[in-house]
Amino acid sequence: MTFAVARTRDEAHLYLDLHPCKECGSVETTWDRGVVSVEGELADRYAGTCEDCGAAREFLFGLPERPVMPAGYPTFGGQEPSQLLDAGEWMWVADLTAGNVPADDSQEAHRTLSVATAAVEEVVKFIPPGQEEVPDDGFWSERGRQMRLAEPGRFRLERLLIVRDTYRDLAARHV
Repeated sequence: MTFAVARTRDEAHLYLDLHPCKECGSVETTWDRGVVSVEGELADRYAGTCEDCGAAREFLFGLPERPVMPAGYPTFGGQEPSQLLDAGEWMWVADLTAGNVPADDSQEAHRTLSVATAAVEEVVKFIPPGQEEVPDDGFWSERGRQMRLAEPGRFRLERLLIVRDTYRDLAARHV
């Protein structure tokens, strides 16, 4: 049994937020975390109870080969692409956060734009060296495939770098 690796706590929590309770659709869960052995394989276990309906929730993630040291907020992962979210889902996260930047709270605006920047950086990690766009195997979720289908040019390296740099520059204005 092999589990998809959660490279960092930030990545695991984002994944949990994107996968609401199957019973009621809420994401409101206080998570307990611990390393467990499942059929002889170590896994990072997140377990909790849905605060809205009381359903038990559990997710198991593989452990990264090497721990990723946080390098500011957020730290989603190392140099390798995510196994939890595909390129389209990361773009969806970038769009969602960049579209919700508060106008009246500079600190929260910086935080929000930092998430959008990091999400675009995660999309870039799916592009192999020497390539110009995210390959087909970088999209495995329904949401991710829909994002690509809607606008495939958004997954070209040149465009991604422009968007990333724009979000980074906007975040720097709110420091």
